[in-house]
Amino acid sequence: MKYPIGIQSFDRIIEEGYLYIDKTDLVYNLTHEGSIYFLSRPRRFGKSLLVSTLKNYFLGRKEL
Repeated sequence: MKYPIGIQSFDRIIEEGYLYIDKTDLVYNLTHEGSIYFLSRPRRFGKSLLVSTLKNYFLGRKEL
């Protein structure tokens, strides 16, 4: 089992077989409910990975 330590790219995590906890339902809710979000989280809490996940979601990369 490979852990994605220091990797902040969603597509790289999926394509290279790293452990990933699927949060697809949360991403769907984030994009279809509400209008503006302020992502305030401490360092090392996955903000860059979330943005990378949203990027691939909006690009329609269903294979990931």
